[in-house]
Amino acid sequence: MQLRIMNLKSISLSLFVMCASLNVFAQKVKIDGVAVVVGKNIVLDSDIAKFKQEVELRSEGKVKISDCEMLEELMQQKLLAHHAVVDSVTVSKSEIDSRVDRSIQFFTQEYGDVDAVVKAYGFNDLEDLKKELSRVQKENALIEKEQVKVTEDVDVTPEEVRLYFNGLEAKGELPEFPAEVQLAQIVLKAEPTKEEEQRVIDKLTEIRRQIVEDGASFKLKAIINSEEPSVGQTGGFLGAVTKDTPFIKEFKEVVFTLDEGQISEPFKTDFGYHIVLLHKIKGKGREVSHILMRPEVSDNKLKETKEELEKIRKDLEEKKITFEEAVKKYSEDKETKNFGGLYLNPYTGEPTWELTRMDPALYGRVNELQTGEYSEVFYEETKTQEKMYMLILMKSRTNTHTADLVKDYVKVQQLALTKKKEETIEKWSKDKISETYIKLGDDYKKCTFKANWKKEN
Repeated sequence: MQLRIMNLKSISLSLFVMCASLNVFAQKVKIDGVAVVVGKNIVLDSDIAKFKQEVELRSEGKVKISDCEMLEELMQQKLLAHHAVVDSVTVSKSEIDSRVDRSIQFFTQEYGDVDAVVKAYGFNDLEDLKKELSRVQKENALIEKEQVKVTEDVDVTPEEVRLYFNGLEAKGELPEFPAEVQLAQIVLKAEPTKEEEQRVIDKLTEIRRQIVEDGASFKLKAIINSEEPSVGQTGGFLGAVTKDTPFIKEFKEVVFTLDEGQISEPFKTDFGYHIVLLHKIKGKGREVSHILMRPEVSDNKLKETKEELEKIRKDLEEKKITFEEAVKKYSEDKETKNFGGLYLNPYTGEPTWELTRMDPALYGRVNELQTGEYSEVFYEETKTQEKMYMLILMKSRTNTHTADLVKDYVKVQQLALTKKKEETIEKWSKDKISETYIKLGDDYKKCTFKANWKKEN
């Protein structure tokens, strides 16, 4: 695998943000060594170590990279960021905010809740974390836009693609493309009965009455009754909620209708039913606690839902209905229903998945399926504890194979284009290095670089 393909843009967002965040926290407790200054941008010793580790993890140990090689990759990114500013490249606040929100959503999924994210990376609060993420994401956006600006006129002809492929073939370096699949799904949800939902509403209404009229402790009622996982430690306290806090929309809408000391009526979100107490208004924030209760789904309802989906699967196998017709008629998943059940990769937004890079549980369900085959009906539960049964169709499958110019033309074309763009950026870098302030730390002056970062001639 060629090192140049492993540039920072290809490194996962999670690690890039994590490294930056951890570096900032590290600076609070010790002075981190400066490896290089490029323009007004710096690379720390810890950046090199962390990104080296990420490259090795992503390549599953197949790529080993030296400190000097990693430093050159990082200097390249800082050079792009510096000249993006020189070239008056702009990044809007809304663009940065959108990137920050996606980062926080990603981390929240990884850690379970936003407070755990803040704690994991050593920040004081969510605003402190968002401030650092904004800085990192602004630099990311500048780098990407400068790359686009430098390479906007770069393209490859069919002849260039053919020559690129033949060159790889002659050297025995044709890439191996991993197995890829397209999946579609039918989802049936096991919903609680109306009577069960009313039971929960009535229970929360009574708890609210006991607090408001009888003076019962909200915290104690939360510890006894709330189904939030961390209630034992928090007593239902959520801290300060702002309009930018990544809480569900319906929850924030209720919070911002309350006065200090007021408790809401029971209301519903995807997580269940809540009542919320507004403790204090602090600037743009609202300090709140809540009690969460979820209606139970009976075993009979779960059994009925499974049997219904198994009957649909049998009808599909017997060709009594097409998959697209079944999705339109039965599926209860809003995100995929209007696209024939097509299941998008949540990390790329594309309908194609690399088989070995998907969630292990999903991999286990579809690994043995061939094109046109169905999985068994299986139970699934979302992070909001919504219960459902699912059926997956293997729409298409391409097994692991060595690149073929005809079958894989689009992929080979993209590789050829990427290589040409990298060469264009390398040429651009050689020109820009000479006019950019660069100061290498003493520990790295002995490095041998591809480009003239030392300005020795």
